[in-house]
Amino acid sequence: MTIPDDLNKLQAKVSEAMRRHWKAFLFEGVLLAILGLAAMIVPPLASLAVTIFLGWMFLISGVAGLAATYWARALPGFWWSLISAALAVLAGGILLARPMQGVLTLTIVIGAYFVAEGVATIMYALEHRRELSGRWSWLLVAGLMDILIAFLIIGGLPGSAQWAIGLLVGINLLFGGATLIGMALAARNAP
Repeated sequence: MTIPDDLNKLQAKVSEAMRRHWKAFLFEGVLLAILGLAAMIVPPLASLAVTIFLGWMFLISGVAGLAATYWARALPGFWWSLISAALAVLAGGILLARPMQGVLTLTIVIGAYFVAEGVATIMYALEHRRELSGRWSWLLVAGLMDILIAFLIIGGLPGSAQWAIGLLVGINLLFGGATLIGMALAARNAP
């Protein structure tokens, strides 16, 4: 048995599972698209929901980390693990206690991310313009769009905190849902 044979068998099994469960994928896609549209229509509510969700994720992971650290207290790195878990609990507690300030902080982080991503993408495009021939300009445009989005988010603070996270999450959910809907419909009609 060779690796290509294994990959072909795996691909066939995935395709068969998609065909058998296309309705589940379709339902999930429709649900994600509806949630995405709702987040885009009411971005402040979606921003707050994302912040509260992240707060709970930090809190739960921090508590689990504290328990695991206590259980493995004889292992090397105990103090670093303890500090990491305590910081997760602290971050989760702050996000849950002051979610609106958390929305502002997360918006600043997202703005900084878009700046860094934009600069990195522009540098990548310029570095590879000879190898990528005509395609490097698409990377350049993507990098410039990232910087434009960052400017809109950071330049609009604190007001952009009301809409930025919710809108971006909504767009992501909408496109993810549309992708699942397309996959489900293609799987339904597959031979």
